[in-house]
Amino acid sequence: MSEQHDAAAPAGSAKVYDHRAILAALPHRYPMLLVDRVVEVGEDQIHAIKAVSFNEEFFQGHFPGRPIMPGVLQIEALAQAAGILAIESLGLAGSGKLVYFMAIEEAKFRAPVEPGVLLHLEAGFVQKRSRVCKFWGKASVDGKVTCEVQFTAMIADS
Repeated sequence: MSEQHDAAAPAGSAKVYDHRAILAALPHRYPMLLVDRVVEVGEDQIHAIKAVSFNEEFFQGHFPGRPIMPGVLQIEALAQAAGILAIESLGLAGSGKLVYFMAIEEAKFRAPVEPGVLLHLEAGFVQKRSRVCKFWGKASVDGKVTCEVQFTAMIADS
C-alpha cells in the first residue's frame, strides 16, 4: 500500500495517507468515500479529515436553504477512518479483509456541519481483537465537537 511520510517526522513515526493511499486502503468510492486525508495514524488512534464541500450530493436535499451534513454520514466518515486504523494496526493491507459495522452506540450530535469546513475525524480502539473491534469516534470543526459515537465492527472476508 502506498503511503506518504511527513518529511519532518522522524523515521518510525506515525503515518499520513494521501488520497491514493486512502483509495488503496478502503473499498469506498465517490460519493460514499468520506475520508479525504489521514493526518496521522498510529497503533491505536487515527486523525483524518473530510473536506465538506457544498457540492456534496446530500446537501441538495438536507436541507434546501440550510445545508447540513447528515449525522449518519459523520458516523460513516468516522467508521471509514477507523477502518483505515484497523487495516494499519492489525496488518490487514492486501489481505482482502473488510471492516463491517456491527453496532452503533452512544451517538451524540453536538453541532451542525455546514459546507465549506474541514471535518476532523478522530477515532481509536476501545477494544481490539482479530475479528471484532470496538471504537470510539469524535468529529469536530474548528475544535468544536459535532459528533461523538462508539461503534463495533467485524473484520471479515470481502
